[in-house]
Amino acid sequence: MKRFTLPRDLYHGENALEALKTFTGKRAVICVGGGSMKRFGFLDKAIAYLNEAGMEVKVIDGIEPDPSVDTVMKGAAVMQQFQPDWIVAIGGGSPIDAAKAMWIKYEYPNVTFEDMCKVFGLPKLRTKAKFCAVSSTSGTATEVTAFSIITDYQKGIKFPIADFEITPDVAIVDPALAQTMPKKLVAHTGMDAMTHAIEAYVSTANCDYTDPLAIFAINMIQRDLVKSYNGDVEARNSMHNAQCLAGMAFSNALLGIVHSMAHKTGAVFADFGAHIIHGAANAMYLPKVIAFNAKDPVAKKRYGVIADYMKLGGNNDEEKVALLISELRKMNDDLNIPHCIKHYGADSFPCEQGFVPENVFLERLPEIAKNAIGDACTGSNPRIPTQHEMEELLKCCYYDTEVDF
Repeated sequence: MKRFTLPRDLYHGENALEALKTFTGKRAVICVGGGSMKRFGFLDKAIAYLNEAGMEVKVIDGIEPDPSVDTVMKGAAVMQQFQPDWIVAIGGGSPIDAAKAMWIKYEYPNVTFEDMCKVFGLPKLRTKAKFCAVSSTSGTATEVTAFSIITDYQKGIKFPIADFEITPDVAIVDPALAQTMPKKLVAHTGMDAMTHAIEAYVSTANCDYTDPLAIFAINMIQRDLVKSYNGDVEARNSMHNAQCLAGMAFSNALLGIVHSMAHKTGAVFADFGAHIIHGAANAMYLPKVIAFNAKDPVAKKRYGVIADYMKLGGNNDEEKVALLISELRKMNDDLNIPHCIKHYGADSFPCEQGFVPENVFLERLPEIAKNAIGDACTGSNPRIPTQHEMEELLKCCYYDTEVDF
């Protein structure tokens, strides 16, 4: 038996944020990030709408990119004191992901972070509060997913929390918020969405309910991402819907080792002054993983279907896979995303020598590979790599070499 779960309500289109007026309760917490939602007036609007609904509002702000376990625990303590009926997370993936984890700790104060990370092992939520997610970026789709990514900075590892219990009750997809994204964020979140859709389509957990969402999202992203990056307002609005469709697909079909590798390389080189931004990591690793997975005949056929929907041509699945990889690499070029870790600068842009030294990468490679194999996303990948294969695949992602195994 399979399961397909989405938020009960999804408000989308112009002025969708006004849906907050309809909420019922006494108190609401709003979780936000570094300040863009304040600067552009969306936080004040959200507060006003919740006040209009008769609720007292408390703000938990300053949630950092790649939110930490410490941030989660501090936010949960605020919630314990305030006792909200609604948790409203507004912004990119980071504040929404952090708020999801805070929600768990708020409802179950004795739950540890290690308990949260047990895949589909959470207790029933909604005993104290309901959850609303308002997305401002067009990529993570965490507003409709059963996932949250939290970073343990002591270990240098991003851990996915996966459970249908943390699927929001309400998602708000208002295109006005996406218009505030800087250009680099458009690129990274857009390729994150493309990775979500492609991995969902070839996942071993795909089904008739997830396939149409994934394929349609792929078509929209192919059509609109580069235009959105170059400032097309309508394309930016369309991408906000496309990423949400991709999220609906992967939340139910799950993901694969592109995400496993991105989770385990994102913060592991932080002592050299930077992170490998999640969306950029996905963009770099996706072509390599497609080449690896295409050794599986079922995955190869499904990649061929993707290439057909993208109208890339090709006389057989072998050619179609090659054309798909070529198209994704071209998109990375158009979006100013590097092709490999070796050329990934501390600012995330392509450069001759990236911020991760070769000797450091090779020294940490066995542990990174082991952690990637153990990631929650690996189990639904078409091919389960061995330790040796994962190390070789990560080397291809460092040097931008061909995957021939």
